[in-house]
Amino acid sequence: MKKTRIVATIGPASDNKEVLAELIKNGVNVCRINFSHGTHESNGKVFEIVKELRGELKRPIGILADLQGPRIRVGNTEAFTIEKGEIIFVSDKKTTEEKELVIDSPGLVKEFKEGDRILIEDGIKALKIVEKVSAELVKAEVLNGGEIKPRKGVNVPDTQVGFGAVTEKDAKDLEFAIKNEANFVALSFVSNAKEIENTRENMKKILGREENLPQIVSKIERKEAINNLDEIIEASDVIMVARGDLGIELEESKVVLYQKQIIKKCLKLAKPVIVATQMMDSMIENPIPTRAEVSDVSNAVIDHTDAVMLSGESANGKYPAKTVAMMNKIVTDTEESPFDDIDVCFFNQDLMTDYISIINGACSLARNSKASAIILFTESGYTARMMSNHRLEKLLIVATNNPMVYNQLSIVWGARAYLLKEEENEKFVDLILEKCKNENKLKVGDQVVVIKGRKDKNKLPTIGMTQVK
Repeated sequence: MKKTRIVATIGPASDNKEVLAELIKNGVNVCRINFSHGTHESNGKVFEIVKELRGELKRPIGILADLQGPRIRVGNTEAFTIEKGEIIFVSDKKTTEEKELVIDSPGLVKEFKEGDRILIEDGIKALKIVEKVSAELVKAEVLNGGEIKPRKGVNVPDTQVGFGAVTEKDAKDLEFAIKNEANFVALSFVSNAKEIENTRENMKKILGREENLPQIVSKIERKEAINNLDEIIEASDVIMVARGDLGIELEESKVVLYQKQIIKKCLKLAKPVIVATQMMDSMIENPIPTRAEVSDVSNAVIDHTDAVMLSGESANGKYPAKTVAMMNKIVTDTEESPFDDIDVCFFNQDLMTDYISIINGACSLARNSKASAIILFTESGYTARMMSNHRLEKLLIVATNNPMVYNQLSIVWGARAYLLKEEENEKFVDLILEKCKNENKLKVGDQVVVIKGRKDKNKLPTIGMTQVK
């Protein structure tokens, strides 16, 4: 079985129970619900289907609620054409009788400065600010012309937008997602750590508790996010390399370099990371991927990402189940090769604690002994994430009594999760060994490293070894 996780966006091509069940059987671990589309009613149905399938398929399936974020769009009500070299006005509301680009984000125009770029429709059309007329009006030179259509997306990579990662719509969607038991919440267009911390505080207020919250997935897709990358990773639970907008905001030729840099930093801080956007894009229309797409997925696995993600391929493509099966095979074949093997621990030494030192010791014990597997109990998921970060080839079996954590383990590389009842905690080793033996994951005589983590990170975990009987 593969260790790298697959995240699949659920949409019109996959939002019925039959297709969604097939996706999960083919390798999907996390279902992404994109709140840029659909309604609370339609998205709520996906939540319910996933919850039903968890019980029927008896496996952890994460639900990722992806908030739209402060998406900037063309505010003009009618299409118009611009030509290269032309000078036009730009405002956040129609102010002149002349040709004018309207941007639908109030207050953004006053942040523009000379030299800032405005990219429209994934950068196909581009302008550069040449004169600040007033706080509400600027002049811009057209760099790439064409037809400007209403509601098309706008990127402003050189401008500090300053209106936060969570809009009024997002706040409503966040509350809806949390009350429907989302395991992960993705923030779009994150700029700094404060936005993440504010969202976490909002979640605490909505749920009325300090712990057992949905994990925050910060999407790295803006120039500001790259500038503040270290603090964003530190404040986040999970990172997503959102290569679509990242490739618009920054040089396309450097996107893969940023991907590798982000994954390396996440490994050092033991934070799960997802590589996303256009991984199997041609399979929206075609039954097989391009060779470049196969290489893209394989290289993300070799980089040691925790997960790879499908967007339009699984949401509205012609072959959602076949796409997942193909991605699963690419991942599995790559993991079986020697190219994704690593021999060193990626922990940043600044993070070292007594707790992590014991986890590292358990890792060394598993690597240097004849152990077939590592079995651990975790209440928060922390111990599992620390062990997963070593990317051992051994079987990693994780037991928990927390349903939220159980489904959040769906994003953790290599973790095979089991949900126990509260009264089963103390005898989890015997229970899990018996289950694994019955499922042919382990056999009589296999040696196993056992770790019991603690909810309180100040209390040290215990490690030992046992044998399957």
